[in-house]
Amino acid sequence: MVWDKLKLFFDSTMFAPHGICLQWEPELLAVHIASDSIIALSYFSIPFALAYFVSTRRDVEFGWVFWAFAVFIMACGVTHVMSIYTLWVPAYGLEGVVKIVTAIASISTAALLWPLIPYLLKVPSPGELRHAKAMLEAEGQQRREAEARLSHAQKMEAIGQLTGGVAHDFNNPLTVISGNLEIAERTLKRWNDNSRDKLVQLISRARDGASRASILTQGLLSFARKQPFNTEVIDVNALITGMADFFQRALGENMVLETHGAPGLWHTETDPHQLEVALLNLVVNAKDAMPAGGKLTVETSNSQVDGDYAKTSPDAREGQYVLITVTDTGTGMDKQTRERAFEPFFSTKETGHGTGLGLSQVYGFARQSDGFAEIRSERGKGTTIKLFLPRAKSTVATTGQAAANREPRIAEDLRGRGQWVLVVEDDQHVRNFVTETLTDYNYRVAEASNAEEAAQAFSGRGNDIQLLLTDVVMPGKNGRLLSEELLKLNSKLKVVFMTGYSRDIIARDGRLGRGVELLQKPITQHDLAAKISNVLAPDETESLVDQ
Repeated sequence: MVWDKLKLFFDSTMFAPHGICLQWEPELLAVHIASDSIIALSYFSIPFALAYFVSTRRDVEFGWVFWAFAVFIMACGVTHVMSIYTLWVPAYGLEGVVKIVTAIASISTAALLWPLIPYLLKVPSPGELRHAKAMLEAEGQQRREAEARLSHAQKMEAIGQLTGGVAHDFNNPLTVISGNLEIAERTLKRWNDNSRDKLVQLISRARDGASRASILTQGLLSFARKQPFNTEVIDVNALITGMADFFQRALGENMVLETHGAPGLWHTETDPHQLEVALLNLVVNAKDAMPAGGKLTVETSNSQVDGDYAKTSPDAREGQYVLITVTDTGTGMDKQTRERAFEPFFSTKETGHGTGLGLSQVYGFARQSDGFAEIRSERGKGTTIKLFLPRAKSTVATTGQAAANREPRIAEDLRGRGQWVLVVEDDQHVRNFVTETLTDYNYRVAEASNAEEAAQAFSGRGNDIQLLLTDVVMPGKNGRLLSEELLKLNSKLKVVFMTGYSRDIIARDGRLGRGVELLQKPITQHDLAAKISNVLAPDETESLVDQ
């Protein structure tokens, strides 16, 4: 019975073709045939295009939707083919089946499509994709720049470790060379031989060479951030004002110096002597960059460094800083020179006209002060160097006096009154020099090469020993532990440390604690005598300053 109904459904003998409705008018038939043919061909081509696209781009999201559209459009194309067919053949049952299939495809596609609309709306537009691409390229550039800054910082740190070690090891022989030359010079001055003046001159030249080598080691230690820091709260405006005349003399008459101190400038806590050396290095570099004359401007200001600014510098950190800006009108630097300017021994000057340690000392000083330094320069447009020093918590400065205005003490003021000094130094040559110098300056000396010998010598002398002069780094017990041990036996004992650098032993992060007395190697006779004199007679000498 079902079969009979199906045969009846598809039986077309009882119907007339659709062309009869058009009265077989050729023009009407042509219009219908042409339009349905074009629509059908278009519908048939679209699914193939969609299928090719989805097959080629398998990464496209929701690719199955394209297949659903392909089936739906293909079914629509078949309905138009049936419209042409029924013009001559009244197969309206078959045409109905085709339309049912098309209806199922269309409603299925619609049912699947609507829930996808929220997800499809989240798919980025071409404009958004272009923007995202631009952002990714910018981020990639920032990462490359950050990697370059990190690589530069790591390189500078590695160089710092190397230079610090070399400088430290070089200080002991320098002490022996310069110290013994001083002793020989003083001894020769007492002779009456005709060749005395010539020998004094030769020794004086050798001592000058040792002095220049000493400056080199201090510069290396400063760059390596292993220079002991005797920190004080500093009024930078007062310090620069005190050094202005000295800066002008260093620059010469053909250069103009301008200083601008910001009102209400914060204080900073750092080593005033190291700051003075850093500023002097900047002034000397500026002078060399202006051989035909020019203008040097030194100005101060308060600076708040935020996160965005910190991203532009490998050493910058967020916080409040006292900013010292030194600007010259000199020759400037190209990019390659600017990137290497803080490296030790890098110099654009001719051989013999500079060590290349000036700017590296500034860099090391800034880092050891928990600040940072920057260079802004272009070829032919001068150079600006910015020195950022952290703001101090204290609002009361303890120093602002420039070293340029300090007067050295004379040798006659430095002689002792026969006090006992315990000298502890593992290097025999350095110990001999220190002992001979102190003896020459009217002190009595007990010697020891290590902490154990020092403890024995101290116990033998009882309370006669008034001062312990000890090296910091020694085999076995270091100088810090030795001093603590002896102070338990005699709380009135004075202590002075000798070292190439004090980091991690008598100082935290390279900064000396309050009350710590230090002699920085290489040591000269005058420095040694002045330090011992000051420590043993503070009431009489506190107003006097070491050279």
